[in-house]
Amino acid sequence: MPPARRYGNEMERAARSVLRTVDFEEARAFSRRMFYGPLEVKPAGDITMLTFFGDVVDLGPLTVGEMSYGIELIVALSDLRTAYHVLAPLTGAVQVQHRGISTTADPGRAALFQPGEDIELRLSADCRVVSVKVDRLVFERELAFPGDADPGPPALGATFGLAGGPGRSWMSLTRLLHSEVREPDGLTSLPSLMSRWCDLAITTLASAVEQPHGEDIPGIPTARRPRPVKRTLDAMHAEPGRAFTAPELAAVAGVGVRVLQDSFRRHVGVPPLTYLRRLRLEGVHAELLRADPSEISVSEVAHRWGFTHLGRFAGSYRDRYGMTPSETLRDRG
Repeated sequence: MPPARRYGNEMERAARSVLRTVDFEEARAFSRRMFYGPLEVKPAGDITMLTFFGDVVDLGPLTVGEMSYGIELIVALSDLRTAYHVLAPLTGAVQVQHRGISTTADPGRAALFQPGEDIELRLSADCRVVSVKVDRLVFERELAFPGDADPGPPALGATFGLAGGPGRSWMSLTRLLHSEVREPDGLTSLPSLMSRWCDLAITTLASAVEQPHGEDIPGIPTARRPRPVKRTLDAMHAEPGRAFTAPELAAVAGVGVRVLQDSFRRHVGVPPLTYLRRLRLEGVHAELLRADPSEISVSEVAHRWGFTHLGRFAGSYRDRYGMTPSETLRDRG
């Protein structure tokens, strides 16, 4: 079975990491370890004024942190593939370049980063930000478009409002989730409730993001997928390591195999078993990034996520991530 800490199932205790430092290299390493290995962080202000603080909780499909550096900062990330990311400043501002759009995030509006294209940020010295990473397939499950359809998904809005509506609800819920997980007698003592709260935070984010190029009024949240598709996605996310067949998935959906395949192509962009393979690859990739190579092997992780033919798995993994599974495990963070 895949790891217990995953979307839709009861979680293990959240992994929390806290750092206060005036050492820039230590702060940069912490940010990379908590979020993305290829993250480039450079000081744009007086580095001797650095007063870094980071408090990050890893909830499996959702990573939430509060971060500040105390100096003006330039951040760059190329080729965001496996996650969506949100920056919501509590104080200060973030200047953003992403997907050919220049925007600003401040306490009234959060910035949303989709997979694909480079990200360039400039954080003000007084910026304290809520930084949220959401696993790509988990989040896209809540949206009405796939991440790998051809052509790519319609762009979501580069920012979304936090002053009212779903954006305010998402911000309040996410900050409360972050606070509760940090308390020893909070949600960490109630794994089942913590799992539901994590699910709710992801669903609320999907309602908060804006779809500026939709057929209706700009800013209206994306439509949800049909019930048979949603049932099938729920089953695959609950047991991604299970050897599902097309007829078994059709039975879960309550429709015929051909109807389910057509519905998946229309609303997800790929057939059900192709989606399942991508879900497993994302799971393997995320686990290898967190794993200690002295304690686990690639084959163990691959088998846990339902890959029985290691040669085909390695080829698919290399095609998707541009490196071998063993390279990911060895070079993590």
